[in-house]
Amino acid sequence: MAADTQKPASAFAKFMAMLSPGARVAAVVLVLLLLAALFAPWIAPYGENEIVGEFWEPFSARSWLGTDQLGRDLLTRLIYGAQNTFLIAGTATLLSFTMGSFLGFIAAVSRGAVDQLLSRLNDMMMAIPTLIFALVILSVMPSNLIVLILVMGILDSTRVFRLSRAVAVDIAVFDFVEAARLRGERTLWIISREILPNALTPLFAEFGLRFAFAVLFLSTLSFLGLGIQPPEADWGNMVRDNRDGIIYGIPAALIPAASIAMLTISINLIVDSVIGRTSSLKGGRDA
Repeated sequence: MAADTQKPASAFAKFMAMLSPGARVAAVVLVLLLLAALFAPWIAPYGENEIVGEFWEPFSARSWLGTDQLGRDLLTRLIYGAQNTFLIAGTATLLSFTMGSFLGFIAAVSRGAVDQLLSRLNDMMMAIPTLIFALVILSVMPSNLIVLILVMGILDSTRVFRLSRAVAVDIAVFDFVEAARLRGERTLWIISREILPNALTPLFAEFGLRFAFAVLFLSTLSFLGLGIQPPEADWGNMVRDNRDGIIYGIPAALIPAASIAMLTISINLIVDSVIGRTSSLKGGRDA
């Protein structure tokens, strides 16, 4: 009998196999956008701020998506905008998860006064509308990427704190966590070895949703003039700069708006599919 020479499926293939058909299309879109962001300097037709024609030119062989209000190539600006969006939204999301998850786990494991203090501080932060809080801070702080990432990450960490604490509280009552306490294990050991591995699934789902929120939040701040500053390309400020063209039937503002919608919808479809697949597998095991 011939030996089985079939190669094991790659991690990406396994991941794609667990997605629904719609989520697979969303994953392809997400990968294409990510590749465009990574290789922007090599695939963009022109320089990020290069003037290639008159303002608001229609689609043509020279400018596939037309030009913006200054005569810059929209496709080029869109590609560089993807790079800035992924970089800033991704970094802010990583920061929010690092802070929020760590503090949420600390609160759940420590209990008592530490839990009460962190929870009340978090509630106080969440009582202030996020957008208003960000506008106040960014209007008085220097306009640079570090400040923008810190503001987005810190404000979003409050939502991550609530989820991570709720998940950790449920895990902390299990016998293996109590056994670790009785053995005299330290708090950081319990968090890294007992809490975190069992909280990865809900945290992964929340990471995707918070990244989508970070994209929308960044676009909102840029649209209001407090996000990425010109001449750097960003989908939010591209919508703002070209919005007057809508009056004359020029779609220059609709193209970056569609890109924002495409990215956030793709992320949500993937996250929903992963959550549904994970829940069905867990339900099957429990049955």
